[in-house]
Amino acid sequence: MRIVSLLASATQMVAALGYLDHLVGRSHECDYPSEVLALPVVSAVQINIHATSAEIDAQVRQRMQQPKPDNPALQALSIYALDLELLQQLRPDVILTQTQCEVCAVSERDVRQAITQLTSLHPQVVSLAPYRLQDVWEDLRRIGNVLGNPDRAQALVQRYQQRLDDLRHKTGVFGSEPRVAVLEWLDPLMGAGNWTPELVSYAGGKSLFGEVGHHSPSLSWESLRMADPGVIVLGPCGYSLERTVKDVPLLSRHPLWQELKAVRDHNVYAIDGNQYLNRSGPRLVESAEIVAQMIWRGQINLSVDANGWAPIANMSA
Repeated sequence: MRIVSLLASATQMVAALGYLDHLVGRSHECDYPSEVLALPVVSAVQINIHATSAEIDAQVRQRMQQPKPDNPALQALSIYALDLELLQQLRPDVILTQTQCEVCAVSERDVRQAITQLTSLHPQVVSLAPYRLQDVWEDLRRIGNVLGNPDRAQALVQRYQQRLDDLRHKTGVFGSEPRVAVLEWLDPLMGAGNWTPELVSYAGGKSLFGEVGHHSPSLSWESLRMADPGVIVLGPCGYSLERTVKDVPLLSRHPLWQELKAVRDHNVYAIDGNQYLNRSGPRLVESAEIVAQMIWRGQINLSVDANGWAPIANMSA
């Protein structure tokens, strides 16, 4: 079976299931595990990702409002493009994509439109639709079924759920739920929805913005001030830890920033959202464990990626 993955979290699921050697192509965002970096890249982003956060937001909004052009070798797919010639050469049996968010990755609709141009190829398109943790586990089972190993997929789901239950048990002994604001974008402000409130809950906190199963909401500075969270987690979608830290002045320059309890108490943290919170795959479990480390300041013993997060108070913005 020849697999092309257009979704980073799907690539991680394929790896967890033990089928890395079946991957023949990947998206530009698929970078974990490191073995996939040697695979051909069949997609590209069509906006300037090195622009400011406000400029990226404006580019995305503008492009999403534009009609899709007709198809040369590289056809526009939302804010992404597929290399159809390379896809033809790779001859995939299965293409993994998603319907959850056209901003996050190449969408199923656009993939199906693109493959109509492939000669004598009829790949199976497996589209994931993660909005909450239960959807993520169902997506893992779906890929397991396609790969012919449903038992392995079910075993992984049970393992991940057990880790989250163990985390909830560890954090539940404190008897309180610190108020947590997870920011998925910094300029303009956005809270974090979908599965993130569930992760915060497993970590022992109370998520202040965003609803389980719903897209991330826009957020005003006044709403942030009124909520006055005790912990703030910065995890812009698609940003590395280094890029997130670089954007901290977007917040610290605002006159309301210093009024927030989390800022006064030095409870502001950055996470590598691109590798953890924003990807609907196996690493969401460790994402919850990282958030627990932030909330409880070392009061629980967890082994997490030390390079995946950092306290802002101890870092130069």
